[in-house]
Amino acid sequence: MLLNGGYVLRLSPGGLARADLRIDNGVVVARGARLKPRTDEVVVDCTGKLILPGMVCAHTHMYSALARGMPAPRSAPTSFPEILSRVWWKLDQALDQESIYYSALIGAIEAVRCGTTTLIDHHASPNAIPGSLDVIRDAFRAVGVRGVLCYEVTDRGGIRRRDAGLAENGRFLAASAGDPCFRGLVGAHASFTLSDHSLAALADLTRGHRAGLHMHVAEAPDETARTQRAHGRGIIDRLERFGLLDDRAVLAHGVHLSPRALERIRKARAWLVHNPRSNMNNAVGHAPVHTFGTRTALGTDGWPADMWAEARMAHFRLRERLGPAGAFDVSRLLDGAHRLASSLFGLSFGTLDMGSVADLVVCGYVPPTPIDGRNAIWHALFGLRTSMIERVMVNGRWVFTDGVIPGVDLQDVAKHARCEAAGIWARMGGKG
Repeated sequence: MLLNGGYVLRLSPGGLARADLRIDNGVVVARGARLKPRTDEVVVDCTGKLILPGMVCAHTHMYSALARGMPAPRSAPTSFPEILSRVWWKLDQALDQESIYYSALIGAIEAVRCGTTTLIDHHASPNAIPGSLDVIRDAFRAVGVRGVLCYEVTDRGGIRRRDAGLAENGRFLAASAGDPCFRGLVGAHASFTLSDHSLAALADLTRGHRAGLHMHVAEAPDETARTQRAHGRGIIDRLERFGLLDDRAVLAHGVHLSPRALERIRKARAWLVHNPRSNMNNAVGHAPVHTFGTRTALGTDGWPADMWAEARMAHFRLRERLGPAGAFDVSRLLDGAHRLASSLFGLSFGTLDMGSVADLVVCGYVPPTPIDGRNAIWHALFGLRTSMIERVMVNGRWVFTDGVIPGVDLQDVAKHARCEAAGIWARMGGKG
């Protein structure tokens, strides 16, 4: 396939260039100002269109996709621990395989329509653990997105469920090895819900599969203190003790990490994922993302995977925190998510240079002011809307064209999803 006439946006370093892209076997095999069409290739006219790399959501929870509009708990939460116990831990316990599938399907559909092509998911379904990651993979495949999946290991459901979560991670890691569109991580809930024995088991799993840990870290104000009380050590102390803090680790949130803890994370070259909308919604505070270092990415923590909306929220919150003179380019977070995906898949994401994966978005953006390589990222951040997305490609295949996802009946999926959502809500309320 040859895409000709488009303007290709690069996030870091920022740039914009008129370029044709030749796609073959899921990869950009040539890039140039005037590529001559071959007789055996499809030519797609992108004249005047903006072509962006497909976005990567570095941390999300697909199972929350069917929570939209659900009834509030009978007793309103007054703290983050109560939000967990009265809302999210009831939701994940209400999931079965059918609702897992439709949660992932709806989440993937919304992601594609927002130009997000890779989802790094952190899953929990205590009453439906075995095979749950395959269910999510199948839903992602139906839409055409890439996925990096893991199951959330925790002690809060007892040893049997903890061991089932460990087994599900190990099984999926083995099954996804070599898959061009899927990878695995080793999932874990927050440190205070994990015993030393469980952390040792997680460490064995990461070493055995040469995989990274995907874990919530210092999201709540009292998380470090709770961990210290329960286990006699701080969060980062425990990760270091069991060899889990390394350059493969993906740590979500980091809102309440001390400067010393951040320094140790940076030294280990672990990834930190910022989730601004979730942090604001849960009122847990604002992560000091400007101190996170170079291995920082952007996630949504279960909000729809519109990464440009998430980036705008990150920008505004950082401006509020740092003041007018403060400088932090949020495109670094989007670029960091691409670099994280590159490290997980062993492929080049985010550049659309020769050799890059052919994950891209074609937008009908008409700039109302001058645009060039110096300000293109600001046009994208403040001018792009999902309604402007005309086509989305993943692994060299169109997965979204003019509102259509091939092989997916959006109305039928939404109808089934509503039924599944009603069932989840009933089970959460103790009915049905």
